[in-house]
Amino acid sequence: MTCSLETAIRVTCFVGILLAMGVWEVLAPHRPLTVGKPLRWFSNLALVALNSVLVRLILPLSAVGTATLAEKHEWGLFNQLAMPEWIEFTLAVVLLDFTVYLQHVMSHAVPAFWRFHLVHHADLDFDVTTGLRFHTVEILVSMLLKIAVVSALGPLVWSVLVFEVLLNATSMFNHGNVRIPAGLDRLLRLFVVTPDMHRVHHSVLPHETNSNFGFSLPWWDFLMGTYHSQPAHGHDAMTIGLAYLRNERNVERLPQMLALPFRASAGDYAICARHTPSPDSSGNPPETGNDGDSPASA
Repeated sequence: MTCSLETAIRVTCFVGILLAMGVWEVLAPHRPLTVGKPLRWFSNLALVALNSVLVRLILPLSAVGTATLAEKHEWGLFNQLAMPEWIEFTLAVVLLDFTVYLQHVMSHAVPAFWRFHLVHHADLDFDVTTGLRFHTVEILVSMLLKIAVVSALGPLVWSVLVFEVLLNATSMFNHGNVRIPAGLDRLLRLFVVTPDMHRVHHSVLPHETNSNFGFSLPWWDFLMGTYHSQPAHGHDAMTIGLAYLRNERNVERLPQMLALPFRASAGDYAICARHTPSPDSSGNPPETGNDGDSPASA
């Protein structure tokens, strides 16, 4: 598969789903936004553009490109086994999704990884663009991990492309600020991570933040004991973001977002770190300094 064809497919799907989710959020929003939408959308989408350019410049191969090489040179496990294509396709998508789940858990378990992942969680609102907001270093690490797994598996090229499109699409879907009837949500979350399921993961409460790690498939959370059904204070009343990073100026502007891993504390959200006070029992953030952030984040 040529790079231009991969890019055309991915960009078309990205733009289409972003626009569809944006319209859905206008027609049936779940929560009122607390930060000006133009500022957040500009910053979050500018970060996407920056990441796309830098990944292309720094890494010569994408995951799909790696799959093309693996197929040509017969690298990887699947190229040594004879099995129907539909089984290989299914296994590839499921194993790649499990890889992303494990990476997400590690992003919360290792304070050094959390410093970059907290850029995603520091967003003060939760909508479709939150699902695209990842620090450049985290994006590069994620791509290197996918390249390594694809090299080891040697999956079908089109299975990797489908996985990449699904990962991007479900990330935008499950971060959508959209209202879905409770009964339908219960049914959907048996097969896909829904916005109500993933919104729990963006709570200021650390035990809720450290749950519901799945992006596409919800099964890993069910199997690994990381599933949390509902936020303690309900979806309408819960506070989104990190309790110790509440200053809009410091978390919703692109330059500050890029600098955040180098200037903010790991806080008590990294699973292996407990440095700052948790929100009180009412779910409110702890007292902060005059600039809206805790002294540890200055």
